[in-house]
Amino acid sequence: MTFIDEPRGLWLGRCWLPDVQGPGVVTLREGVLFDITSVEAPTVSHVLDLPDPAEHVRSAQGTSVGRLEEVASNQVGLDTLHLLAPCDLQAVKACGVTFARSMLERVIEEKAAGDPKGAEQIRARIGSAIGDSLRNLRAGSPEAANVKHALQEEGLWSQYLEVGIGPDAEVFSKCPPMASVGPGAEVGLHPVSKWNNPEPEIVLAVSSSGRILGATLGNDVNLRDVEGRSALLLGKAKDNNASCAIGPMIRLFDGGFTLDDVRRAELTLSVEGLDGFTLTGHSSMSEISRDPEDLVAQTLGRHHQYPDGMVLFLGTMFAPTEDRGAKGEGFTHKPGDIVTISAPGLGRLVNVVQLSTEAPEWTFGTRALMFNLAARGLLGGAD
Repeated sequence: MTFIDEPRGLWLGRCWLPDVQGPGVVTLREGVLFDITSVEAPTVSHVLDLPDPAEHVRSAQGTSVGRLEEVASNQVGLDTLHLLAPCDLQAVKACGVTFARSMLERVIEEKAAGDPKGAEQIRARIGSAIGDSLRNLRAGSPEAANVKHALQEEGLWSQYLEVGIGPDAEVFSKCPPMASVGPGAEVGLHPVSKWNNPEPEIVLAVSSSGRILGATLGNDVNLRDVEGRSALLLGKAKDNNASCAIGPMIRLFDGGFTLDDVRRAELTLSVEGLDGFTLTGHSSMSEISRDPEDLVAQTLGRHHQYPDGMVLFLGTMFAPTEDRGAKGEGFTHKPGDIVTISAPGLGRLVNVVQLSTEAPEWTFGTRALMFNLAARGLLGGAD
């Protein structure tokens, strides 16, 4: 399986190094992963806050740790060399309701109060009433304000439409720093959920000063029934053990890859179940209703600082409605599902679905990282 489809790109990631029982900062050179961890930049967060991260990664001396395809195929475990999520100290933030199609599905969840049995009827009613009127709107525009007023008059307004086409984006914390899982790991579903789905997204890598320096792929695992019961349950719906996957590596911006490539990106998702069920989906970044730079500016600025930088999920237009079980109840995950998210130029992120209570517990946090780096003599010259 090909995990990186553009080996000439400038790649930045992390590996678990069993010999030191800790993570290493790695880059990819001619298909081989090189450990470039140093006192100058012992974490990915440090790398991204350097004056020229791309030049640092390009010129850093490193030690070969293995070919990417072999490392990425290894089982995840403390005694095996394997890829980790390519972020470490950064805040993990996410934007919701940034595409018209997913916006309608959030409204449906709300109106159905988290019950998938009522979703099909509500989908038909709301879709026919407002679907076409939203597709070409730019969030926060005067035209969007007019549509908002009209929908309020019809009694169809929703908090999800407010963040979908109103002036303010929805931005939430997906998980704590260091909690994301990487390629090959299990992604977790809270066992209370009976209606859930993957959310394939592009994830931006942003420095503490707000510079957008690169991009990767992510799965913002979503519990539709939990959030549908109440938007105040967003934290329970979004942040659980192993519920955030990011990878395979950050592709840094350079002369061959820029933010405009992110704006034009085409994402593909596939789900393969142990029961023989298959699902495919597509998400086109050209249909996003808010520009990535606007989403970053709404998240990080004078109003809110992230001194270790952040990674930012940009949202998805993918909201599967195909029935997997009973008619009209739509799609939901089952343990053992293989989820593959891919995009040309950003590679492939593959994970296996499991209950959060059955996935490996998250134990290596920020404190463990600091102790590990100190023991390896990597914190002496860090700022």
